[in-house]
Amino acid sequence: MRKFISIILALLSSSSLGMPSAPLPRRSPEFTIQQPSGKQILLSSFKGKVVMIEFLFLKSMKCLNLATTMNKLNAELGPRGFQAVAIAFPAPNSDANGPLVSDMVDYLKLSYPVGYANKENVDQYLGRSPREMLRIPQVVLVDRAGMIRAVSGGHDGNLKLEDEGYLRTVLEGLLKEGPPADAPTKPTPSPKARKTQP
Repeated sequence: MRKFISIILALLSSSSLGMPSAPLPRRSPEFTIQQPSGKQILLSSFKGKVVMIEFLFLKSMKCLNLATTMNKLNAELGPRGFQAVAIAFPAPNSDANGPLVSDMVDYLKLSYPVGYANKENVDQYLGRSPREMLRIPQVVLVDRAGMIRAVSGGHDGNLKLEDEGYLRTVLEGLLKEGPPADAPTKPTPSPKARKTQP
């Protein structure tokens, strides 16, 4: 009996630590980004664009380097429908708030939307369990239709999304897909058909 209980406990703990991430592609949940100005941006407001989200720690050089790369990509690919977005959230023993984010934007001369959020909202968006190891930065690519197509974190995350060359290749593919097709509309009857209707 003791052996049976220990096996069950081992299975439960391993399943919570090693649960596979939700399959891709999947619908991007809504997310509210607090801006340093006090205004809020909804992630859904970028629908129709290819969106790259970086969830970052303000004191991580790796995160700041990626933010600089995103700034360059946003300038080059923005006219074709690319949109970079960075969201800072609190690291252990650190904070992410309006003044700190504003300082980072000014220092790096970032020209795309940068905001902040609390850790709970970030974890919920990423589908991250409290026991899952947090790797930063967390990159999420959302296509024009609002579907998450690639992530760098989680069980099946792709760390190559932090590499500029690889990232460009993936973004080029998503940008070539073009805007999502509009919902089908009812066909308009021809003028002749309209005349015969009562």
